[in-house]
Amino acid sequence: MEWKKEIKILFWMTVVFLGAFLMPLENSRFSDAIMAMFDLTRWYAREHVILCLLPAFFIAGVISVFVSQGAVMKYFGAQAKKWLSYSVASVSGTILAVCSCTILPLFSSIHKRGAGLGPAIAFLYSGPAINILAIILTARILGFEMGIARVVGAVLFAIVIGSIMSIIYRKEEKTKREEQMNFSAMPEKRPMWQTAFHFFILVLILVFANWGKPGEGVTEGGWYWIWSNKWPITSVFAILLAFSMIYILRLKWQHVIVVGIITATSALIFSNPMIPMLIGMAGISIITLIDKNDPENKEWTLSSWDFAKQIMPLLAIGVLIAGFLLGSTHDDVAMAGIIPNEWVAKLVGGNSFFSNFFASIVGAFMYFATLTEVPILQGLIAAGMGKGPALALLLAGPSLSLPNMLVIRGVIGTQKTVVYVLLVIVMATLSGLIYGFLFA
Repeated sequence: MEWKKEIKILFWMTVVFLGAFLMPLENSRFSDAIMAMFDLTRWYAREHVILCLLPAFFIAGVISVFVSQGAVMKYFGAQAKKWLSYSVASVSGTILAVCSCTILPLFSSIHKRGAGLGPAIAFLYSGPAINILAIILTARILGFEMGIARVVGAVLFAIVIGSIMSIIYRKEEKTKREEQMNFSAMPEKRPMWQTAFHFFILVLILVFANWGKPGEGVTEGGWYWIWSNKWPITSVFAILLAFSMIYILRLKWQHVIVVGIITATSALIFSNPMIPMLIGMAGISIITLIDKNDPENKEWTLSSWDFAKQIMPLLAIGVLIAGFLLGSTHDDVAMAGIIPNEWVAKLVGGNSFFSNFFASIVGAFMYFATLTEVPILQGLIAAGMGKGPALALLLAGPSLSLPNMLVIRGVIGTQKTVVYVLLVIVMATLSGLIYGFLFA
């Protein structure tokens, strides 16, 4: 069998060589796609990793370490009441305000703690799909009926897709249910409200640090006020986090104060808020790793690191591929990928089955950061995109992406990932058809 291994190595060496040898660098479309690939990757690293993903890893670590397995199974476990688990999972995104990649460590964490497949999938879908900020922006820019359709569609999708996945893999769910019947919950180490306080402080830091800029010309109102004051608001929650670390996690107050002073000083010195965010998270990592009072504090950081190791490489590969294929569209940048944008605009016009199906596929594979799907859709609608395909893309896009799929595959396996992606695409297509028929 050794020769098979050698032939496999030879095959991949040949593939890499031919790829390099035949690379059409003189072709402008190819070179533009290469630039778009690296532009999207650079933007993702600058705008998304520090402010979104790193806090999400810490939140996932809280679920993995501080939230007891019994608490997770109470709401999401195979034995939990279906109406309760799906209700909680399907509206979870209203408080998380995350994108398709930021939800991954949280999904991985609850799945690891024993959540049933159906509720876990509902949570995975709803997290980015029912982002309350994106819903408001959708209604304001794309129309009230589009905003309502997105809310209704997202909640129904989460419940229906989770339920179908649970039915398809009912044998596995039955086995998990039988295993959990013999599970004896360990007594809570601390009151649940303390863990919840620590968890939601981290969630609120994530939410306000990533609060989206209001639309062009908006200079007043609650959204604008929060956006213009988001860093002072985030700082208040950072102080509450320090309080939580001292009085709930029982970390040495001297260590926490030192990290707080260094972080606050860096905020005064550097205009870029990502620097104090990074310094603060690095400080939290250090003081938890050296803490000798409670081994769970060290485990929190190590668990967050495990999620980062599992997810970050796959996300990086996925972002590179997505940028090359579909281009880089963010802020005022619009760089075409190897697939021309004009093709996409032409293929999603009208309200045919094909236009809705194609919009669902494009949405499923394209990467959307939180809130960016609305201005992108605004441009596509102006270019002739139909209302049905617009909703199909809205329902498929924010919850899926190529980077997202690669990570999900690592958590639940290839087969379940393919089934999940197909269910999202099919339901988005049908929803787009119905919406286009009603409102075209």
